[in-house]
Amino acid sequence: MVTSQPGLPAVRTEEEEDGGKMSLFEHLADLRKRLIYSAIAIGVGFLIGFAVSKSVINIVMQPMVLALKAAHFPPKLIYTAPAGPINLLIALGFYLGIVIALPVVLYQIWLFIAPGLYKHERKAVASFILSSIFLFLAGIAFGYFLLLPYVLKFLIGFEGSLPLQPMIDINEYFDLILIVMVGLGAIFELPVLIFVLSMFGIVTPQWLWKNIRYAILIITILAAIVTPTPDATTMLVFMSPMIGLYFLGIGVSYMVVRSKRKREMAREGAH
Repeated sequence: MVTSQPGLPAVRTEEEEDGGKMSLFEHLADLRKRLIYSAIAIGVGFLIGFAVSKSVINIVMQPMVLALKAAHFPPKLIYTAPAGPINLLIALGFYLGIVIALPVVLYQIWLFIAPGLYKHERKAVASFILSSIFLFLAGIAFGYFLLLPYVLKFLIGFEGSLPLQPMIDINEYFDLILIVMVGLGAIFELPVLIFVLSMFGIVTPQWLWKNIRYAILIITILAAIVTPTPDATTMLVFMSPMIGLYFLGIGVSYMVVRSKRKREMAREGAH
């Protein structure tokens, strides 16, 4: 809607402040450019990640080394294939490359979709990208500093009660690390998922609160499935942040719904 007053230039409403129109060919050309830039960023990230992978692998191994020391076992991991170490460094370099390139990739996604968005939608997507990065890294940090040491201490301590000598393969340990880190990073994206669903009107804070008992049940089942140890304490450690993130998601949904109502009221007032 265009509004104007005598002596003043016409002003477009916020809902009409969209980007410039592009043809299908221009969209495809822009998509190709964004994909090329993203691929270059991942390639550069891989080179950087591989260069620092030897230092990073020592950080990755630290929780297991400390768990072995605490159980009075030799604090060393093993490999069973001649190419095991180099394959591990390549894999680690690739994952580090994705993490290093992630801001650039998300920025390319933003540049691709921003021209077709309204002003308030651009702000929402920018918040979505920044929040996604922050929550994913928060999930990784939670797994590395809090959950993983407890899980490894339980597993090695349990084995220590038996007449067995642990020989931890570095590749299998890396697979465990990857599952825990990526899994928790994905779990920590729950508020972002609720944000998107609220933006499209699929869920509301009232609906989320009304169905909280079912949400806790689903969280309990999910925690029981993904918990790498059979004890209830570790499952509760998994559940606690998930429940907290659900409540955070209710707050996010409330802010999204309130913002949408304000815009609707402003639009009705303009008419």
